Amino acid sequence: MALPEQLRLESQICLSLYSATNALIRAYRPLLEPLGLTYPQYLVMLALWETDHQSVKGICSRARLETGTVTPLLKRLEAKGLIERARSRTDERMRVISLTAEGRKLRRRAESVPAGLACLELLSAEEGAEIKRLAERLCRNVVEHLGDGD
Repeated sequence: MALPEQLRLESQICLSLYSATNALIRAYRPLLEPLGLTYPQYLVMLALWETDHQSVKGICSRARLETGTVTPLLKRLEAKGLIERARSRTDERMRVISLTAEGRKLRRRAESVPAGLACLELLSAEEGAEIKRLAERLCRNVVEHLGDGD
């Protein structure tokens, strides 16, 4: 009996997205290594470079990462001297994450990362924008349909 098309591995959208994500993260690796960052750490730093002094929950929301993923990342970034974790003055249960001077300096060095990836000419600007638009729409639709897992 032949396997139905919907059960064929190569028919799965999730496989294509998963494989593309892994390949893209591998492409980032040589650009982030000189900065001493992994890709998830880079996402956290991007969130902080955009808005300093954020709660862990705020960073998780902005970087679209789970708390269980972000907490160890923050500890490593703090050990590298890039961030500081402190208790909120208004709510002692909440941690506020702030960039150190070293973390702010790293931003300048990181400015070349997007251009470095673009130099690989993986997609045209239009294709990149279309993939981003579709991925955002897919994410929004899944969250609306299933909830965000909280």
